[in-house]
Amino acid sequence: MDAIKIHDLFDLTHTRAEKMLAACEYPWEALSQIGETVLEIGRTLDLGAYDHPAADVWIAKSATVAATASITGPCVIGEKTEVRPGAFIRGNVLVGDGAVVGNSCELKNCILFDGVQTPHYNYVGDSILGYKAHMGAGAVTSNVKGDKKNVVVHGEADYETGRKKFGAMLGDFAEIGCNSVLNPGTIIGRDSQVYPLSCVRGVVKARHIVKGERGTFAKAFAENSPFINFAFAMFFSSCYSPPSALYSSSAVASWSGQLVPLRH
Repeated sequence: MDAIKIHDLFDLTHTRAEKMLAACEYPWEALSQIGETVLEIGRTLDLGAYDHPAADVWIAKSATVAATASITGPCVIGEKTEVRPGAFIRGNVLVGDGAVVGNSCELKNCILFDGVQTPHYNYVGDSILGYKAHMGAGAVTSNVKGDKKNVVVHGEADYETGRKKFGAMLGDFAEIGCNSVLNPGTIIGRDSQVYPLSCVRGVVKARHIVKGERGTFAKAFAENSPFINFAFAMFFSSCYSPPSALYSSSAVASWSGQLVPLRH
């Protein structure tokens, strides 16, 4: 059975949206409520501890916000959070305490729990990132399908979300490798890791590692030129593939993703 309900993914004591999230069964049910929840939270904040630069924006006085960051409400920026140069916060965003919104990151309709890090060139849209989740440089959540149909979460069962825009749900302590793409409706369980350059969809169970598909470019070029196939295979295998796949163009072209339980 898929462990994809709110209580499976998140420790709600690490977000100011605890009340709203606790009332939801599945995390995507919360996405339509983020904006109003941010406004409700903002109205309860102590203005001795929070700046209130716009009617729908609250920023903790202990937070650090770069002059070149762009913040549109509704938005709450938590205590001791860092918003770095060029960050673009588009509204309906709740950022917890001790979080990092990095340079050139874009946030839209999302919740970042306490301690979340999106430090470099990330896009997070229509998503929820659990306690101390981390996205490596360039990792993004893709929140709209190419055919513009409603997003379905594919796990052991298929879950109709009724939403056209739905990025990803990252459980507490999830780690997403650099330049990975989380396709619409992706759910990453607690304590799971996604390797760099992975393309992920569906449900990743808690405490698992995802090694994404590699060799895609080599495979695409193989149809046109044996020489290009060999050259790209050598490059991708030497950079990314397991030792057993080195110097093997067929291994690079056919190697598919793996799901490996974490061991302690």
